[in-house]
Amino acid sequence: MTKAEHYDVIRKPVITEKATMASENGAVVFEVAIDANKPQIRDAVESLFGVKVKAVNTTITKGKTKRFRGRLGTRKDVKKAYVTLEDGNTIDVTTGL
Repeated sequence: MTKAEHYDVIRKPVITEKATMASENGAVVFEVAIDANKPQIRDAVESLFGVKVKAVNTTITKGKTKRFRGRLGTRKDVKKAYVTLEDGNTIDVTTGL
């Protein structure tokens, strides 16, 4: 895969209270493409950030139904990847990609 394809797999880092608690245990949370699988996510993180990945856990959050100007609409589904890094590896997501 090329570097551009890796950026298609990994959309952006997730910075929430839960993601911050996960980072204390050596995990980093990314929003990823909905069709990305775990080996693709592992390869993308290892090549873009130069770290060793121990495990990848994924979760899909279904989009909420909301009202937009009085009409019902649905937000997009979001896939998040909890990437656990090997000991001694770190990624600082606050500086940006």
